[in-house]
Amino acid sequence: MMLTDWWHRSYADRERKGEGQRVRNIDERETSISRLLHTPHWRCARNQVVPPSSESRRAVLTFGLMLQTLYDYFWWERLWLPVNLTWADLEDRDGRVYAKASDLYITLPLALLFLIVRYFFELYVATPLAALLNVKEKTRLRAPPNPTLEHFYLTGGKHPKQAEVELLSRQSGLSGRQVERWFRRRRNQDRPSLLKKFREASWRFTFYLIAFIAGMAVIVDKPWFYDMKKVWEGYPIQSTIPSQYWYYMIELSFYWSLLFSIASDVKRKDFKEQIIHHVATIILISFSWFANYIRAGTLIMALHDSSDYLLESAKMFNYAGWKNTCNNIFIVFAIVFIITRLVILPFWILHCTVVYPLELYPAFFGYYFFNSMMGVLQMLHIFWAYLILRMAHKFITGKQVEDERSDREETESSEGEEATGGGGAKSRALANGHPILNNNHRKND
Repeated sequence: MMLTDWWHRSYADRERKGEGQRVRNIDERETSISRLLHTPHWRCARNQVVPPSSESRRAVLTFGLMLQTLYDYFWWERLWLPVNLTWADLEDRDGRVYAKASDLYITLPLALLFLIVRYFFELYVATPLAALLNVKEKTRLRAPPNPTLEHFYLTGGKHPKQAEVELLSRQSGLSGRQVERWFRRRRNQDRPSLLKKFREASWRFTFYLIAFIAGMAVIVDKPWFYDMKKVWEGYPIQSTIPSQYWYYMIELSFYWSLLFSIASDVKRKDFKEQIIHHVATIILISFSWFANYIRAGTLIMALHDSSDYLLESAKMFNYAGWKNTCNNIFIVFAIVFIITRLVILPFWILHCTVVYPLELYPAFFGYYFFNSMMGVLQMLHIFWAYLILRMAHKFITGKQVEDERSDREETESSEGEEATGGGGAKSRALANGHPILNNNHRKND
């Protein structure tokens, strides 16, 4: 009853606010639902005829009305469009096509298609390329079966402390040194192979490079590429062209595929940040499409793709052991990343999306939402720039350069360190290194 009372109070309030037409439309749906619910009988799952009670009819009716109300409020024009504009203004007319939210439905099946294409690419392109570049797998010694140690590994942690090593030694009948060796080998079993890392880097390098070239082809001849104020010329009544449509659909589908495969891909220390980045990117691309921020969206996507393919190529050469090539590409990547993500994006693109729209319309929810999500991405860029600068500092000081995000495989030569430091903090520090650029595979090219 409380929900029903709330609905009728909401009805009266919205009538007073001049929204009677929209409420009357909802009333028509309410009448249709009521007519359906007042049929003589409902059939349950076992084909038994059961007369519906008035309480069940009221509950279903109220729930349906609540869902419809939430749907109507979500797509309320005042949320996503500037004042005095409606979705009707963005209906296709006179041969001009406008972006619609329903266009985005195709991205989910396209994401699944990307996963299929990726599988065959890694099998028939990346794997032969790895063999050509002499990417070799290291021989890994497997940990012998031991139920006691396996149970602790799965439930207690992968890095037992010294006291836990001694306890496990007594329980398993092994020496402390043998327990440490077992855990080291067991951790190595769970780490992704070098070939898997190379395949992933090859796939992403290929996509980012093609996407960057295609993105530049889409925007380089547009006037707003050279004059940011033209991004908002005529907004939001800006029609789309096929190249913009496919650029958006392919980019969004690719990020959906990354999100779908993130659990099986190589996990890095910034795993949570990667999820946040993928989700924020998907939300931004989707919103910028149906709210017609397409001109700004194409600029942002091309800007992001401009450095990503450099990072992936540096990883590929690192896994192949081409030390000098890897390091040189990484230096170029660091420069491009800093310029695009910490200079161009905040001082040109964000300035364009924050300042120029207010010259045309008062701020509305969509304006705040879009720029808030851009702020989330910018915070991630600052975080990653910090990691990049740390690696660049190691270049300058002549230290061994490693990816601050990935895992380094432990070797049997680390037994001496484990014997000295036990299974405590020292051995865990040795276990938590990372190679994007650790250059374990030395080859002077």
